[in-house]
This record gives sequence, C-alpha cells and structure tokens, in this order.
Amino acid sequence: MVAAAVPKTTGAEAIIWDLSVFYAGVDDPALQRDMEALNQQVDDFAARYRGRVAQLDAEDMVDALKTMEVIYDRSGRIGSFASLLYSTDTANPQYGALIQKVTEYGAQINQKLLFFDLEWNNAEDEAAAKLLADPTLAQYRHYLEAERRYKPFQLSEIEEQLLVEKSVTGRSAWVRFFTQLTSAIRADYDGEPLTLTQVLTKLHDADRETRRKANAAITAALRDRAMELTYIFNVLAADKASDDKRRGYPSWISSRNLSNKAPDEVVNALVQAVTSNYELVARHYRLKRALLGVDELTEYDRYAPLPLKEGDTFYHWDDARDIVLKAFNAFSPRFADIAGRFFNENWIHAPVLPNKRGGAFCSGTVPSAHPYVFVNYEGKSNDVMTLAHELGHGIHFYLATEAQGIFGMHTPLTTAEMASTFGEMLVFEDLMAKEPDAETRLAMLAKKVEDSFATIFRQVSMNRFEDGFHTARRTEGELTTDRISDIWIQTQRAMFGDSVKLSDQYSIWWSYIPHFLHTPGYVYAYAFGELLVMALFNLYRERGAAFVPQFIEVLAAGDSDWPEQILAKVGVDLTDLNFWNEGLAALRSLVEQEEQLARELYPEKF
Repeated sequence: MVAAAVPKTTGAEAIIWDLSVFYAGVDDPALQRDMEALNQQVDDFAARYRGRVAQLDAEDMVDALKTMEVIYDRSGRIGSFASLLYSTDTANPQYGALIQKVTEYGAQINQKLLFFDLEWNNAEDEAAAKLLADPTLAQYRHYLEAERRYKPFQLSEIEEQLLVEKSVTGRSAWVRFFTQLTSAIRADYDGEPLTLTQVLTKLHDADRETRRKANAAITAALRDRAMELTYIFNVLAADKASDDKRRGYPSWISSRNLSNKAPDEVVNALVQAVTSNYELVARHYRLKRALLGVDELTEYDRYAPLPLKEGDTFYHWDDARDIVLKAFNAFSPRFADIAGRFFNENWIHAPVLPNKRGGAFCSGTVPSAHPYVFVNYEGKSNDVMTLAHELGHGIHFYLATEAQGIFGMHTPLTTAEMASTFGEMLVFEDLMAKEPDAETRLAMLAKKVEDSFATIFRQVSMNRFEDGFHTARRTEGELTTDRISDIWIQTQRAMFGDSVKLSDQYSIWWSYIPHFLHTPGYVYAYAFGELLVMALFNLYRERGAAFVPQFIEVLAAGDSDWPEQILAKVGVDLTDLNFWNEGLAALRSLVEQEEQLARELYPEKF
C-alpha cells in the first residue's frame, strides 16, 4: 500500500489579516450605523456647498476639503472592509451580499458628491487660477489643479449620476461576476480539481511533464468557460467604448493616460521603446533552451527553473519574511520597520484557499487605518519576490498617507509601482551579493531577468493585446472567442519571436487576466514602473546612502504634485522621451551578465 503524498506546508497557512480596525465582522451593527451616519453627513455637506463651490474663497474651500477628507475616510473604511473580506472568499454568500450592499451604497454616496468636482471644474479659469495661487490652499493645490484636467470630458450632473448608478448593475456587476467565476474555476489536474492559482504554480515546477499537464489543465478549464468569459469581455469593452464616446475621449487608452498623469507621447515612447527591444526576450529564451537541454521551448517551459543549484528552492514563510526584512533593513531601517508591522500586526493575508481571489495586491485603505497586503503564498522564489513587491506598495502607501492624507495617498498607477519594484530589486541584489556559488547566481540572475521580462515586455505585449482588442471591438462589433484569441496569440508571438513556440492551446489564456477588466489600460504601468526603478536603482548604486532619504521623500510625496516634478527631486526627467532607454540598457546588462556567466560555466552548451 502506497501512502498518499502529504502536501508541503508553507508556514503561511495561518497568516490571516486582522480587519478589526474596521469592524468586528460582517454582522457588526456598527457597520450599518456608520453607513447611516455617513449618509446624513453627506446630505449636510451637499446642503451647505451645492451651488457655491465656484464662489468659495480659500478659507471656505479648505474647510470644505477637510470635511471631504473625513467623508472619504469614513466611506473608505466601509468599502475597504467589504472588499478585503470578499477577496478572501468570493463564494461566501454573506461576503457577496455585503460587497453588493456596499457597492450600491457607495454609488449613492458618490452621486450626492458629484456636484463638488463638477462645479469646481466649471469655475472660470481665471477665478480658479487666482484661488489656486492663494497660499492658504497649499496643501490641496495639486488636488484641485489636477481635477481640472477632466473639465473637457465631464458631463452634466444628471448624466454623471446616471453613469454611477448604472455601473452598479452594469460594469461593477460584470467585474464581480468575472471575479467569482474565475475564483470558482477548477482545473482537472490528474483527476484532482485545483484552483487556477494552484495549477499556475505548477508551471514553475522542475518536471517538464508536470508543467505540460498543468498547461493542458488550465487551457481545458478556460475553454470550458470560454462562452461566459468571452461575453464578459465583450460587454465590458462595449461599455467602455460607450463611456469614452459620450465623454469625447479620442481613443480607448486616453482616459487611462489622463488618470495616470502620463501624456500620450510619453506612453507611446514607452511602448515603442519596449516593442523595439523584443530581441532581448529572444536572447534570454534561446539561452534558457540551451541550459534546459531541450530542442524547443514551449509556453509551458517559460517559467521552468533551470537545472542548477537553487533552481527550485522552497522558501518557508519564515524564510521569506527574514529575506525581505533583511534586504529592506540594509537599504533603510525605516523601510524594515514599516514592513515589519505588516507581519507583527497581522496586516497580511497569505494562504491559498479554495475560493480566495487569485494573484496579489496591496490595499492602501484609508488614513484612519493602515494598508493591507494580499498574496497567495506557495513557497516559490516568485512568491518571495511577490511578497517584497506588495510590501513595497505597503511602504509607499504608509509613507504617502502619513505625509499627504487621503487626497495624496494614491499615486498615478505609473508611479505606484516605484516602491514595489524597488523592493524586489533590493531583495534580489541582497541575495546575489551574499551568494558565493556561481551556478546559484546564474539561476538567480535568470529568474530576475524573467521577472523583469514579465513586468516590462509581457505587460507591454498585453497592452498591445488590449489595443487590438478594444480597436476590434469598436470597429467589428461583438468578437468571437477565436477572434479575441487570435489577437492575443499574435501579440504574444511578436514578443517571443522564434525563441518560444506558443501553441494554439495558449491562445485562450487572455481570458483569466483580471487587469483587462478591473482597470482597462493599466498594464503598461508595470513596464513604466519597472524601467523607472531600474533607472532609480542605478542612481542608488551611484549615490549610496545619500540616495535613501531622497527616495523616501519621493515616496512620501505620494500624489501631491505632478510625477515629473516629484521625480525631478532625484534627478529623473520623465519628460525625456528617450528616458526609457536607460532602464532598457540596465535590463540589457542583466541579459549580458547571464549570457557571460552561462558560457563560463557551461561552454559545452554553446
């Protein structure tokens, strides 16, 4: 009789966040009381300021914004509690009912507050400029100034209210359905029903047959739900096209660029720089093919660990914690102190659970609480880097919230990746510096290159997919599964060239990626952030300890100014359209290092 294999424990099984800073639980009566009290506060605010916003003097505007800060904090507490709870178990009917209730409630609150921004944006430019110049408003100047960039695209109040109201049963409902649907998908792996997260992890396994079966299992599971997923993508793309047309946005990406405070020409330069360097991807994967000793790489070989020392190391949760905190501490004790609070005060949710949302994120929540980190930890090296990444976000939120409050805590998505990718680099550099074995360093270097590729090249290739998908939806009407899959596979093959053979199985893999639906146009922000951090890390190497307080100041600045003004403090010029080449040069250097080290260690393979 053969004993059944015992699943390996990660140490993350009991790492559950404590949400009691918000409420005791889903049935806490304080939740309903707070919703009622906030509703009354919003009504009072509207009664006081409606019809007067454009005429407010500096002192009155400050008073109004301070009241709004309280309103947004109280509203954010309710919304954060519901969304964080829901993410841990999307099949729980109580959590689902709560998230729907809060979504509907939030829409009502937003409808009542819409007048404020609309009236402010409708103020005459000369009057607005005069008010913004008043030093009394210094703390809120950028917030007010930045709001006015939406002036050409805003609608009437009744139209804006209708869009918010219909989103509850429209866009928001479809996004929630997608989340529940993908969280409930079970892929049949050797007769065992596993979540997508569990099977995706097997693509990092050293055994090729395990990876092949995982790839086939995911493909089959996604194809089984292709009808629903295709319909959701079509509906949400049509919804976005309708909104963009009504508001007058010139393209599908315009609203995202505006939100990111990233001019179109800067984003176009980024995309062009990355796509014109796709040959770096091919160089790495040709090298990997030689090191793996296979005739051809397929889609299920992309994340295969190299057959080298430490190529498939398992990291217990305690090990991951120590690795991240030590690397952060070497950079700045302040970094390590903040990150340590996430572990010590239960601000992290880490285990893989049956109906838990996949992926990872950090929620900044509100100033009266603190950030939370969400991961699905399975002990792989990638999980350690993901933990460092999300804790970097947590540090960024912590510093910006402390310094700027609720109006300045959320940076544009492009610069939101600064601390997260910087945190990954700190861990990587620390581990590399301490590793004496050349073979292990090669494994680590190759893994870092692939992580950077996933953040830069893969995300831009997904931006190219989104561009093709939204353009096709707007010009061709509803798209079939095969049509969307064709757009996907073309953009992915363009990235890999002849270095990886992507089979037709891979063509359906667009259908589980949440970013396309949650935040259309978002993905290029990862490449923006990674290339920015590579440039920043070079500055850190040059300046050493002098760079640390400068970088912390940049993070603490949050959204208090335009990104190019904030980053100018550390010598970065985001207005230079050739800036992206600096980060790509750093990435090219990593590829050259791995090529040289591989040839030194295994000359017979080349």
